[in-house]
Parts: sequence; C-alpha cells; structure tokens
Amino acid sequence: MGNKEVTAEPIDKEEQKDDYSLEKVPRSKRNMGWISVMNITFGIATAIFYFQMGSVMAIQFGAVNALISSLYAIIVAGTLGTFIAYLSAKSGMNVNLLSRGGGFGYIGASLTSLIYASNFIMYCAFEGLILVSAIHTFYPSIPEWTLIVVFGSIIIPLNWFGIKQLDKLQKWSLPVFMLFLATAIIVSIVKPPVFEGEIFSFLPAGVGVGGEALLLCMGMHHGIMGLTALLGSDYARFLKPEDIKIGSLAIGFVPQIFCFGVMGGLGIWFGVRFLEPDPGVYIVLLLGIGGALFTMLTQLRINVTNIYSSSLSLSNFFENIFSFTPGRRFWVVVAGGSAMALMLGGIVDHLNTVMTFQGVFLLVWAAILVSDAMIVKRLLKIGPNYYEARQEYLHKWNPVGVASLLIASTLGTIAALGYMGTFLQNTAAIFAAVLAAILTVIFALSTKGIYYLKSEPRNVEEEEKVS
Repeated sequence: MGNKEVTAEPIDKEEQKDDYSLEKVPRSKRNMGWISVMNITFGIATAIFYFQMGSVMAIQFGAVNALISSLYAIIVAGTLGTFIAYLSAKSGMNVNLLSRGGGFGYIGASLTSLIYASNFIMYCAFEGLILVSAIHTFYPSIPEWTLIVVFGSIIIPLNWFGIKQLDKLQKWSLPVFMLFLATAIIVSIVKPPVFEGEIFSFLPAGVGVGGEALLLCMGMHHGIMGLTALLGSDYARFLKPEDIKIGSLAIGFVPQIFCFGVMGGLGIWFGVRFLEPDPGVYIVLLLGIGGALFTMLTQLRINVTNIYSSSLSLSNFFENIFSFTPGRRFWVVVAGGSAMALMLGGIVDHLNTVMTFQGVFLLVWAAILVSDAMIVKRLLKIGPNYYEARQEYLHKWNPVGVASLLIASTLGTIAALGYMGTFLQNTAAIFAAVLAAILTVIFALSTKGIYYLKSEPRNVEEEEKVS
C-alpha cells in the first residue's frame, strides 16, 4: 500500500480493478447485492468436507453428540462471521487488510496473511483428495497422482478472472449441485442400509451423550469454524452500502447453517446409514458415475474459493514484506501448484495435527478482530474508529494484536497437545479465542492505542467508521 504501491511494478489493471487484492474496494465499486455475495459463499458451504466431518463424528462419537456440536459450531462461527462480514462491508477490506489497522500493524498483519494463505492451500489439498478418492473408487485403473495433477490444474483457469467469474460459476452450478444432492438423499432412502436402527440416536459401544465424546466433536469443529467465519470477508467487501446489515447477517450466518447443519447433518445420515466415513466412497456407491460427477462439482466449487482467498493473502504478504507485486493471477498459480504438491506429499496423513493448529490460530485471529472492533474501538474509544491499511499511516507492529495472537495461539496449542488437561485439550481453540479477546482489551488499555496510527489520514469517509 501507500508509497510502495506507487513505485512497484505495474499490476494487470483489469485484474486489480476487479479484485482489489492490495487495497480496499472503493465505495463506488461496492455494487454487488447481498444475494449474489451470499451465493459465492455457498461454494464453501457445499463442500463434501462437511459430509466427512459429520460422518466421522457420528461413527466415532455418536450421532447425538455430532448434532449438538454442529449447533454449537453454527452459533459460534455464525456470530463471529456476521461481525467480521459487517466490518469488511463497512470498510471495503478483507481480513488481511482489516488486520493492519485492527491491532496488528502492517508487518504484524503480514504474519496472519501468510498463515491464512497456507490454511486455504491445505484445505484445497484436503478437498482435492476427497475428489481424487471418489474418482479413483469408480476408475481404480487411473493412478491417483494423475487425478491429482488433472483436478489440481483445473482450478487455476477457473480463478483467472476473479470475483466476477466466481459469481457466475457458483450461480450456475448451484442448481446442478442441489439436483445431485436431492437424488443422493432419495437413493439413500431407497437403498437398504447397513445400519437399520434409528440414525440420529446412533451411539457406538461404550459412548454416551455429552462428556468427552461431545468435547471431541467440538474439538473437530474448531478446526474449521475459524476459517468459515473469516472467509466471508473476501466477498463481503463488495456489498452495496445499503445491503450491509442484511448482507452481513446472510454472509455470516446462512453459510454456517448450511455447512454444519445441512451438509454436516447429511454427513451424519449417510455415514451412520452405511457405516462409512468417507463420502468419496458412499456418494459413488449411491450414484455411480453420477456420484463421481457430484463430488467433482462440489470440490471444484469449494476449491475455487480456497484458491481465490489464498491468492489474496499471498498478494498481501509479499507486497507488504518484499514489495513484490506480480498480480493476483501469479499467486493463483502458486497456490494451485502448492496444493497439488501437498496432495502428492500425503498431507491427509497429518489432518488432525494441521486442523488442531489451524483451529486455534484462526479462532484467535477472529476473536482479536471482533474484540478490537466492538470493545476497543467502539466501547472503549481507544485508537481510531475506522480501518486504515496504507503503510504510510501505520506502524510496522502493534502489540495489541500481535502479542495477543502469539500468547493466545501458543497457550492454545499447548492446551491442544494435552499439556493442560483433557478438558482444555478438547476446548483449546475456544479457550485460546476467549483469552485472545481478553488480552486484546488489556494490551489496548495498557498501550492507550498509540500503536494504531503513525499519522492521521484526512480522507476517512464517515460511512466507514465502526462507531
């Protein structure tokens, strides 16, 4: 941003005009209706990964525990997501840019951008492997590495033209997705089940309702809740000003209901009914080649959003730290290639470890942004009541966000590894998020907000202030 951006190598003007990967979206360009923006976020909500979470939790810990945990995930992620979508819509910035003026400073925010980008790349790899599993189940003669390269490459051109292309892709593919989903549900009802009891009362031997089984389910949800709460900011920044209130709620809450409620609930249904945790297997068994096509569609829908968000975060990181601005499309290729490398390297074998760290870090980050906006800026009136992302106005580091993130993430990770007892091990992410929110307020009070701005900008619009 600022002076660096003026002297940097020129970026593709059409690309920059459409996606604003390195700056806030001007008010004149915030012209997307809330239905269109929410439709893009449904690419996230329709991922088969949520089937898999529901199936695994139900089979291991019982359907009732999985359902209770899903309700918890909807409430927490929906609340955080609504606040963050509102801040993004008001300011025209995604979470990478919000973090600069939201307690981190412009170098401090770069740390979050890099880890955020790596999260999306890893999720792209996880989702891609579900697709590879489905196609390989139907066509076992095709080597898995070939499928990884083919389907990993497809998402690159699908991201080439940015948010407008994403809007069209998600809009026209959603009816096809709903048709496949309805067919899968009908066939599963007709097809003789493996488990013939009451699906949603299923409990494995020796497992009860509540207690450690419920905590383990919540722990699994923590691995993805922070991501779904933060992700909406990449799209909410394009909302029309008159749609901010209803749009923030729709973008923040509705996808969570579909992610954890509808898709997670169906995952419980399919998983218990056929006692199979892998949707790449049971969807193909239900629909044959149609199941392979269904899996392909859903995974492409989610992975184009994964790569889009990772490209924005990588753009921010390298522009901020190295003044390297080759354009978002360059980072689309880098992110797509990195996801393929992770798939070929067997990232799925480390799923639990990766999701544990991601769950802690992302919920901590979301908690800091919300606490900074709603308590520090709005209630305590500490620091500016707006967001500034231009480097010439910002300090490199702001201890309010950076110190809170490092302390809470470190203690949360230690808790998640089991060094603070069983209860905190299974609630590590939410424990770290609450701690981060408290630390944000403490550090803001102790520093009196002096690290938010180096100098005061003169061109802040009244409509973009959060209080």
